[in-house]
Amino acid sequence: MAHKVVREFKDLKHDGHIYKVGDTYPKEGSKATKARLEELSTTKNKYKKVYIEEVETPKDKE
Repeated sequence: MAHKVVREFKDLKHDGHIYKVGDTYPKEGSKATKARLEELSTTKNKYKKVYIEEVETPKDKE
């Protein structure tokens, strides 16, 4: 599954990269831990906001 950004944020875990709504997370060449994906896809973070959502890709349907 891929993740799409639903709220703009600056990711301090990826060199301060700014993710804009609609971007794929993580950026190309970067990896995210399961814990980081959970932190960003739920309200279990400092700001209590959802930043990414899981989206189905054509590869997932195979």
